[in-house]
Amino acid sequence: MSKVIAVFGAGTGLGVSVARRFGREGFRVALVARRKDRLDALVEVLTGEGIEAVAFTADLSRPAEVPALVEAIRDRFGRIDVVEYGPISGDQGFTPAAELDAATLEGLTPLLLFTPVEVVQAVLPEWTERGEGAFLLALGYSAAQPMPHLSGLGPVMAATRNYLYSLNAELADRGIYVGALTIASLIARSEVSAAAQAAFESADGPHFPVTDPDDYWNMYTRRDRVERFHPESLTPQAAA
Repeated sequence: MSKVIAVFGAGTGLGVSVARRFGREGFRVALVARRKDRLDALVEVLTGEGIEAVAFTADLSRPAEVPALVEAIRDRFGRIDVVEYGPISGDQGFTPAAELDAATLEGLTPLLLFTPVEVVQAVLPEWTERGEGAFLLALGYSAAQPMPHLSGLGPVMAATRNYLYSLNAELADRGIYVGALTIASLIARSEVSAAAQAAFESADGPHFPVTDPDDYWNMYTRRDRVERFHPESLTPQAAA
């Protein structure tokens, strides 16, 4: 039985690129997002490229619904081998730290922290039994490198980043890989690119390039680091 990748937060940018890359390696693909019309269009594109893909409509800001969602994917495909979690869209925006309040953080936390934790809990028994699995998560640059006027998302993603580092260390000897792709660029074709660039410009912040990351496959196969920055020239150490 061929392996399965579940792409949580599948969209026209990173999500479809990940699906296409793993699909070329023989993976079947589960695409998860809120908008059925968008998912159906992505399924059509991937199917036309010879990749088996199925859409699952879900609101990832509702962590309580994760167990049933994961079970539905498993019922359809028989297994889940890799999870890629990257649901950031134009709906989430930056907030200056001086204006940040608890309500804003509360609104971001289910999608960016609680749901990925629940996804891990839902797939971990299967991966532990099989002795193999991979959880790959996309983070924004502000999770690792705080920047003036570009807060809100960063503090919540920083908590998730902390969790991933601990999880990687705990699960590595079980054959399970956990890795973060921290993206310091704007993703080609993604809805969030224009909104993010506008935020950077209004804050007189960095001007990130627009790229099409293809790092996840190398992370999955090499498993030699917890976190990879894209592009690597903008790691916090290199930028300092």
